[in-house]
Amino acid sequence: MRNNMIRRIVEFDPEKSKVKTSVWRLYARLLSYVSAHRKHLVLAVLSIFAVSALQFVIPQFTRIAIDIVIPGKAYSQLVWVGLGVIVTAIFLGLFNFLSSYMMSNVGQRTIYDIRNHLYRHMQALSVRFFDNRKTGDLMSRVTNDVGTLQQLITSGIVEIFKDVLVFVVIFVYLCFTDWLLTAMVALSFPVMILAARKFAGRMRSAYKDVQEQTANVNDHLQETLSSIRLIKSFSKEDYETERFSKRNERSMLANITAVKYWSSFAPAIEILNYLGLAVILAFGSWRVIENQLTIGEFVAFLVYLRMLQQPIRRFSRIINVIQQAAAASERIFEILDTKAEVADKENAIELPPVTGHVMLDRVKFSYDGKRTVLDRLSLELMPGRTVALVGPSGSGKSTVTNLILRFYDPQEGRVTLDGYDIREVTLSSLRRQIGIVSQEIILLNGTIRDNIAYGKPGATEEEIIQAAKAANAHDFIRGFPRGYETVIGERGIKLSGGQKQRISIARALIHNPRFIILDEATSSLDTESETLIQQSLEQLLNNRTTLVIAHRLSTIQRADRIVVLEDGKIADQGTHDELLARGGTYARLHALQFPQGPATHIADSSA
Repeated sequence: MRNNMIRRIVEFDPEKSKVKTSVWRLYARLLSYVSAHRKHLVLAVLSIFAVSALQFVIPQFTRIAIDIVIPGKAYSQLVWVGLGVIVTAIFLGLFNFLSSYMMSNVGQRTIYDIRNHLYRHMQALSVRFFDNRKTGDLMSRVTNDVGTLQQLITSGIVEIFKDVLVFVVIFVYLCFTDWLLTAMVALSFPVMILAARKFAGRMRSAYKDVQEQTANVNDHLQETLSSIRLIKSFSKEDYETERFSKRNERSMLANITAVKYWSSFAPAIEILNYLGLAVILAFGSWRVIENQLTIGEFVAFLVYLRMLQQPIRRFSRIINVIQQAAAASERIFEILDTKAEVADKENAIELPPVTGHVMLDRVKFSYDGKRTVLDRLSLELMPGRTVALVGPSGSGKSTVTNLILRFYDPQEGRVTLDGYDIREVTLSSLRRQIGIVSQEIILLNGTIRDNIAYGKPGATEEEIIQAAKAANAHDFIRGFPRGYETVIGERGIKLSGGQKQRISIARALIHNPRFIILDEATSSLDTESETLIQQSLEQLLNNRTTLVIAHRLSTIQRADRIVVLEDGKIADQGTHDELLARGGTYARLHALQFPQGPATHIADSSA
């Protein structure tokens, strides 16, 4: 039910995405989330009505005491007046508690929904989106910006609704009590509205700058803390501290600017309130002297006037919350309004179990729309066979894997798996049948067991151990005091490169895909680790379609076919021996890596 409600969130018009969102539009979108918790919301609203009614009652006891009880010396009624105030105060406290608690409940649940929705949406966005974003900025939107909305929902909305209701009720009552005095009070309202409009725009821009500067600080923190070993190895602690200090200073100055606008607005409203009070005191006292008002009515009028001015006074604080929330919401909704470039089609089908027959058919692709990375490339991978891609940096090797995994879609041509165009099947069913082991090993900050089982949630103990054994990881895992329960640290920092790679292979093995991609899987390892990894890979690749991306040509000599890429096109292909015999790019690359090998003479003779 909640998910269905979230799907019905007010859609953002892309044509107006560059226009600053109005506060009313902000409320409309937030209410789409808030309305999912209407039971608590109704109780909060009813409590607010009760609070407004009870606040209206208390000054009436003051009027009765002054105009009736005191002149009539009605001693017996003093008890009832005092008791009435006490009972009213008790109910007022009770309903104030209910309104605040219920609205806070709604606020917490709403923030939970927004944060989940934002995170879920970010997970669904395409890889290209993350290519152009800073991690710290995205973290700031999920944490700081969503947290800023919480204050608006939990307390701001309650106060606004309560104050508007109290203001209207009291203003109408004052008009009936003494329309002339009320009209004099109302003269200051247009000035207050103009002041609010003037300051609101500036405060919103200032708070948006605050949010962005906070994101920059978070981004710097994330970047430097995750690279602390690099910083220390180059003795760059002072340099990074200076960089952080500058970003922190910009954040401080942005906050000071925002506070300056708010601090200017609040006194302006206060001065107008006291100006109105001075006029009413003078003119109202004159009307009492002329017997046009009773003392009780005048005192009640003054009490109601203070109650009328309290919402206006609080508005100077609430507008601060509103503008902070407006700035934060722009950043949140900017992400939510971003559409995934690569997504499931409406009628996408589940990809059935495949044999691993992969085809790239005249594929043309560019990352930026300017430089062509793959130029009408056609490539076929037969089931159960191993194909290696080699070539200079920038020739398009990794792009091929990105397209097969459907991180991006080609501008021309198509990619098929067992005859299915991968754009016609669901992303989850496609990627479930593809395993990848890359040079950049990504492990979770959890136990070894958690990292291996990540490839198959719910895997049994026996399956985890068998996968570790097949990856030549079981022996070193048992060597740790806690074995499979060993916590490996962020990104597996407590393990060696070879150990991390074998765990990633175990994770791929337990995933049991039909198609495997090895992207520079052994390029950064020492000879001993590489030997162990190669043994692990033999288990992983057995009877599976395999695509190997490699710079170290020693790792691909037994591939069924080696494809040489240059400038996004196939320059040559064949077995290791065939390519060496023909000379060309492969032989030249081989000669560079093995200068004493036979390829040197071949390369020389072909020159």
